[in-house]
Formats: sequence, structure tokens, C-alpha cells
Amino acid sequence: MNMLSDAAAEKALVKKMNEVNYKMVGKDVSVYYGEKRALFDVNLGVRNNTVTALIGPSGCGKSTFLRCLNRMNDTIQGAKVTGLLTLDSKDIYDPDIDVVELRARVGMVFQKPNPFPKSIYENVAYGPRIHGLARSKAELDQIVEASLQKAGLWSEVKDRLQESGTGLSGGQQQRLCIARAVAVSPEVILMDEPCSALDPIATARVEELIHELRANYSIVIVTHSMQQAARVSQRTAMFHLGNLVEEDDTDKMFTNPSDQRTQDYIMGRFG
Repeated sequence: MNMLSDAAAEKALVKKMNEVNYKMVGKDVSVYYGEKRALFDVNLGVRNNTVTALIGPSGCGKSTFLRCLNRMNDTIQGAKVTGLLTLDSKDIYDPDIDVVELRARVGMVFQKPNPFPKSIYENVAYGPRIHGLARSKAELDQIVEASLQKAGLWSEVKDRLQESGTGLSGGQQQRLCIARAVAVSPEVILMDEPCSALDPIATARVEELIHELRANYSIVIVTHSMQQAARVSQRTAMFHLGNLVEEDDTDKMFTNPSDQRTQDYIMGRFG
């Protein structure tokens, strides 16, 4: 009986994914760090060519959920993820899944820019080279240029590709990390507070870039900035104490949320 109900539930999930055009779906996702439970039965989908913002106070579970989407929690000792997480209807926690390939399909940009201590060129070329995406130096050159173009950085660095990536400004370093992520042709890009270490001008440039990237990628962004969530996202999900409070169109979430906790957080009453 249980097997039948599980199969029926999974079939219903796949049907819903197809109807709503989801790229990734989490169903009853819970995360444990040792004895501590950090996420409680979260049900949340990531739509195609959409920016989804995860908001909520510090420690509410939004970054924990983000790290589930490319199995970054695997790197934390004692972490356990339960529930179902799918990419194009396939369970990403299936034992047969190649985690290296998964992380190429679901790229990540971290809070603090973290370019490799290599040249600008090598920062971008590294991923395509190890994944065998280029058959020649000319092809690799094309991938590097195209990735830097997508990250809005090409015109600033095209004459200094052999200089160290760590010599760039903070905003340029973050765009270099975005170029590095897109170089392996991902389908989803995860961003964990990508602008928190940047000045307002660099932040505006990265936000503009997020708008441009949405045409080709599904993007999930964790942000503490309500203004940023309102500016860059089409969908917003509110987390509190490890629970998903609600998820809806961003415009509705910021003007007429369904839950009082969302209203209180957006208005700055806690957090």
C-alpha cells in the first residue's frame, strides 16, 4: 500500500512539474546536521528561466536549501538530506548520479568572490578543460570569450587575460566567478548572497547581469536585501526557523503576502 502511494505521489509530482515548467523540484526536503534539524519538509520548485529569491532571517534555512540543489551539503560532515530533489525529473541524490557532472549543470556563485589564484583566462578555462568541453585551443578561447561576454566582463579584461584573477576589483572578481560558472554550460545557477561583499555600483552591475542571464538559465539567489529580491526575482520564497513559510510571485509577496511572518519580515519587524 505504501509503495503504491509513494509511486502515485511521485507521478503527481512529475505531472505538476510538467504543468508549471519546473527545472528543479524539492519535495519534503529535510536536512539534519548531526542531531540538529535545519530544514523541515520543504516543498519548493525552481522554474525555467526564472529568478527565484530565497529570503528570511539569518539561520532560517535558505542557504541550507540552496546547498541541497547541487549537493554541497555532501561536503559537510554529519549532514543528511531526506526527501526528493529532482533536476529535469531525475533524483539528484540517486546513487548513480555523478556529483561532478551535477555541479557542472547546477553551478554556484558564493557570497565572497573566490577566483582561483590563476590568470583570468585560466579561471574561466579550468572547468571546460576538466570536463572536456573544448577539442582545441581555439574552441577553448571561444568558450572563455563567450563566458566573459555573458558575465559582462570581456571589454574590461580582454587585454589582460594573462593577469591574475585575484588582481581584479571585488565586483570584477564576482563577475569572473559568474563567468567561471557559466563556462561549463550549466542549466541552473545558484547565488548565495553574491552582492553582500560588493559596493552599490558593483551590486547594480551584478543585478543587471542576473536579468540578462535569466534568458538562458534558471537562477536561485539567497539575499538578505529585500530591495534586491524585489528588483531581480520573479518568484520569492520566505523561510523561517527551517520552514518554508510561503512562495509566490515576487510582486504579490511584497505587496500582499499570505502569511503574517512574511509581512513582518519584509517590514523589518524582525530578522
